[in-house]
Amino acid sequence: MKKIDINPSEVLFLIGDTGTVGILKVSDEKMLFIGTPEKEEIVLYLEKDDLIAVSAFGTGEKYEKGIKSMAYITREMESPIIVLPKDHPSSKRLKMVLSVGESIRLDCDITPGTHPEQDILCSCNSLSGLKIEKSKSGVIINNNKINYKIEKL
Repeated sequence: MKKIDINPSEVLFLIGDTGTVGILKVSDEKMLFIGTPEKEEIVLYLEKDDLIAVSAFGTGEKYEKGIKSMAYITREMESPIIVLPKDHPSSKRLKMVLSVGESIRLDCDITPGTHPEQDILCSCNSLSGLKIEKSKSGVIINNNKINYKIEKL
């Protein structure tokens, strides 16, 4: 287990061989909405230390900027999360997906953008299997040897 401290003005990047996951705190109590393929909305009631995790299918500055942008749109603009149907052709073209909650499990064996459950997130193979849990001062990850860096938002 690895405990990493982050504050609300920082993003934690977990860096894999072919993908990057950015993690930040929600920072305020709020509601976010999830639009489902069944044309329903699910309401998420979030606490300030809950997590936003954005998984990008690439590495480097371009993907880190994308992660920061998607996190901003979700956290600051409270943009709804959209879930695609399992067989939607656009899921193959997604460059990033996100999950929000108190605990998030990374998995490379799911279809990106098709899971309304917010405790699972598609990731690259080298980050698959990681479990990220919120803590008051940051996150707890079930791997001591993860490559990471922290940046200001």
